Amino acid sequence: MKENWQEQLQTLLNCDLKTLYPLARSLNRKLEFYVGPTNSGKTYNAMQKLKEANSGLYLAPLRLLALEGYEDLKESNIEASLITGEEQLLNEEAAHVCSTIEMLDFDLDVDVAIIDEVQMLEDADRGWAWVNAIIGCPAKKVIMTGSVNALDAVKKIASYLGEELEIVKHQRKNKLIVLEKWTSLEKLEDGTALIAFSRSDVLKLKQKLQKRYSVSVIYGNLSPEVRRDEARRFREKKSQILIATDAIAMGLNLPIKTILFTTDTKFDGVSKRKISVNEIVQIAGRAGRFGLFEAGYLGATRRDVLNYIAEEFEAPIKTIKPPFKVKINNNQLEALASHIKTNSLTKILKFFADNMVFSGPFVAANISSMIEAAKIVDTKFNLKLEEKYLLAQAPITAKSTIIIQAYDAYIASVIKKRVCHYKPSITLPKKAITQKDLLLVEDEVKKISLYLWLSYKLPELFPDHDKAYILRNSFNSFIEKSLRGNLIQEENPKRFSHERKDKKESKESRFKKDRNIDKSYKPRTRKAN
Repeated sequence: MKENWQEQLQTLLNCDLKTLYPLARSLNRKLEFYVGPTNSGKTYNAMQKLKEANSGLYLAPLRLLALEGYEDLKESNIEASLITGEEQLLNEEAAHVCSTIEMLDFDLDVDVAIIDEVQMLEDADRGWAWVNAIIGCPAKKVIMTGSVNALDAVKKIASYLGEELEIVKHQRKNKLIVLEKWTSLEKLEDGTALIAFSRSDVLKLKQKLQKRYSVSVIYGNLSPEVRRDEARRFREKKSQILIATDAIAMGLNLPIKTILFTTDTKFDGVSKRKISVNEIVQIAGRAGRFGLFEAGYLGATRRDVLNYIAEEFEAPIKTIKPPFKVKINNNQLEALASHIKTNSLTKILKFFADNMVFSGPFVAANISSMIEAAKIVDTKFNLKLEEKYLLAQAPITAKSTIIIQAYDAYIASVIKKRVCHYKPSITLPKKAITQKDLLLVEDEVKKISLYLWLSYKLPELFPDHDKAYILRNSFNSFIEKSLRGNLIQEENPKRFSHERKDKKESKESRFKKDRNIDKSYKPRTRKAN
């Protein structure tokens, strides 16, 4: 007997996740979890297993780590391909692939797959990618690496799948010692990393300390290429001190002897709060790189911060609790749109989160960045639902005027099926004078990343991949150079206009006028690696 509309909807709204990945289910997979703290060798050991396999896959949380995995395989004379949202270096001879986790191909089966930093399944915006990978990665052996707070979560998912799970425990290879006294900024040893929790605080510390020390900086708004260059300078002892946000908590093997927290509070996007024991442990683990130091040291630059850090460091790690978040997929999107008769992506996403029920320890969830993008694409006419869904997954940030204006222009090209060539929003000055100048260039690099992402999804409409890639190298070189100089922090920084070009004065001319740039100046470019 045929199901009526209501019954069909109920069937659709009850989902058993594991059935969505038939290839993974057919492989009789074995799961392994290499669990342990930072500096325990778990990722190294997992990579050795990957190198021994006839075919393999490394799934990274960051583009930077995917690139490091790719280079590691190549240095071991193993042919490999690299696939991220912004670049694809494909080798037809390769049986190994390194990719960011969101780019996992669920139809490509391999012998061994590594899912790195599996504790990221708790992440509010990206955790869904780790959930999908654990359930659907098509490999005979799936090796997960991560910290102990993910252990119960991995066990629960393995139990739901009914798949064999082996837990391989790793111990830190050297001691991590909490310092008894706070450390003055005037008495920093070489190999020290100072931790702040905002771009502004990192650059303030840089300005304060660079008269006394040579300094490298790492923070989230920097592109992976610049972070890598700053890390290289620190690794090669061209800088004595590293000043960083918690962006160093994942990836980037650095020769840090001592980690010093400059504060014990951070703004998490919603409110200012004390940092958690999990955050402290993850960051502190970067101190005392095994093979370089006999021990790592943890401290702070203020007495009150040290007291808090020392107490929290001894507290139990907080375990990741279910339910684990699941994002809507393309088939569910189309089916729900048909049933509730709407082309509004925002409405479909809300209906999914409110009504979808999953078997096992999972919950339907919406991703905040996707909701932000959905609200933008829903204001545009003549966009198909599948186009809205694609565009809503683009890497954008609503905080940047440059990126939002570019996003609007790129959406218009999709609607009109008009080729969109990459055009910079700013003209590079000879150097950044203020932190605001630098931020504009950092945002331009993010805009290039958005264009590169679209160039892979819609290459006919966004054909300037090579041009954008070369320009990104030029902008990154500019940022690297600027970070080595003095940057003025303006008390009331002048807002640079981001008006359309048909306004009285363009962004380019304002930027040039404000910085008194020679009009003949052209951005320096370097050959793409």
